[in-house]
Amino acid sequence: MTVEIGDVAPDFELPDQHGTPVRLSSFRGKNVVLVFYPLAFSPVCSGELCGMRDSFPEATSADDVELLTVSVDSMFTHRAWADAEKFEFPLLADFWPHGAVATSYGVFDEDKGLATRGTFVIDKGGIVRWKVVNPIPQARDIADYRKALAALA
Repeated sequence: MTVEIGDVAPDFELPDQHGTPVRLSSFRGKNVVLVFYPLAFSPVCSGELCGMRDSFPEATSADDVELLTVSVDSMFTHRAWADAEKFEFPLLADFWPHGAVATSYGVFDEDKGLATRGTFVIDKGGIVRWKVVNPIPQARDIADYRKALAALA
């Protein structure tokens, strides 16, 4: 299954780096930037998430935007990474069933056992309004997220 622009975003509940359950549908009324990434502590993923921490205030300080990041890493790995990098946004563990949420969005690489670099901007009503899926080694451009969010305003 692949999620396309105009689709209702598949709902899910995953634990964050603190073990707190996070349900996508609980953010109705906010725009959500849903970012799938392959693995914590890897060079490209570190660059992308540090970039979001440092250069994407729309998703870390805006009242109407929520940033959710997802990988197949465990919540314990996410906690260590969040502590090391000072990430304050949710790092969600799609650990078990392994990659189930990434699969539901069409961004799970079965051969490698991890998510590709998929990003979905979901509007306040839960509809996917923008998406990009990059190959595992190719970083995404945060400026594209800004444009997608601006188009929702």
